[in-house]
Amino acid sequence: MTIPQTDRLAVVPVPDDAPAGGSARRDGSGDPGDAGGVLTVLDLGGTTLRTGGYDPATAAVNSVRRVPVEGMARHPQDPVAVLQRRIVDQIVDEVGRHTGGAAPRAVGVAFAGPISADGLVLAAPTVWGQRGEPLPLGQLLTERIGAPVVVVNDLTAAAWRYAATETEPFCLLTVSSGIGNKVFRGGEVLLNADGHGGELGHWVCDPSPEAPLCDCGARGHLAAIASGRGVLAAVRRVADADPAGFARSLLAARCGGRAADIDNPAIAAAVREGDAFTTEVLRGTLTRLAQAIGAVFTSIGVCRYIVIGGFALAVGERYRELLVDELVRLGCFGLDGDAVNALVSLGRPDDEHGLIGVGRLLTDRMSLASHTGAR
Repeated sequence: MTIPQTDRLAVVPVPDDAPAGGSARRDGSGDPGDAGGVLTVLDLGGTTLRTGGYDPATAAVNSVRRVPVEGMARHPQDPVAVLQRRIVDQIVDEVGRHTGGAAPRAVGVAFAGPISADGLVLAAPTVWGQRGEPLPLGQLLTERIGAPVVVVNDLTAAAWRYAATETEPFCLLTVSSGIGNKVFRGGEVLLNADGHGGELGHWVCDPSPEAPLCDCGARGHLAAIASGRGVLAAVRRVADADPAGFARSLLAARCGGRAADIDNPAIAAAVREGDAFTTEVLRGTLTRLAQAIGAVFTSIGVCRYIVIGGFALAVGERYRELLVDELVRLGCFGLDGDAVNALVSLGRPDDEHGLIGVGRLLTDRMSLASHTGAR
């Protein structure tokens, strides 16, 4: 079975010599395009791998298991090639655990990195650091799992979750371990076949030689400044540079007065509680993100920006307010303050964006394949 490849969806059919099992058989009986039946979906980010079952009938996920990603965050000294093997092994193991060892109907993987139309993961800075060789993740997983596998960028997947309810073009932004974005317009995510697009996190917004270092190895990228990791580094730098100001902050009380013990949950809590010290550092990082949003708005006219990601959603409504403040201060050409405020909203307060999105996308494509008789 081959599923149509649209929206830069990388789908790898089951090879003839793949292990038998499950309901996704090559003769078409028990076709994954048939109605009913739970699909296995995964969302692999910079720190957490989520695995669950997606029910097309309810568009919901269940039995979600969350484990740390066996990437550079846990194994910082391992070479890229070793980390890539760890990641493939981990995905295969989690699929097997989820299905009890049986071959699944089909598997959808939302992955944190740009992916080409033929299924190559071109880079994954938050997962295995600097570039390394492209990884044919869909092909490798299909050979190991023995079922049709979809591999799609995690933000592309998440955009499909929101496409089910949004009535106008929108830009989805994630602020988590890194920063990414996807624009959904005209029924598709705007990308080219080589996976370019939707990588605002790697926009060079600070060209200075001393700019913060991004996980990808380059300096001055937006993710190095405004991602959860970027904000953490900035808060620690300011705490070291202004020990008196830090000592007076609510953040210091949460961290025992030690800058080295600051973490993202403490930062998010301090901002929610109105801590001036932490809020001002966060505001400074949001200037660059507001510039990026302003560029997207003025260049293509998208008037809807949905912010998700573990760090942004942990801060909550205060994050949105600070971002809007910076957008208003910088200006969005042709919009007044009320219109700018209406531009930005927070996504749903859960971490199931990629799981639901890749499940919806996989279901949509399997249904299309079933109705067109694709084999």
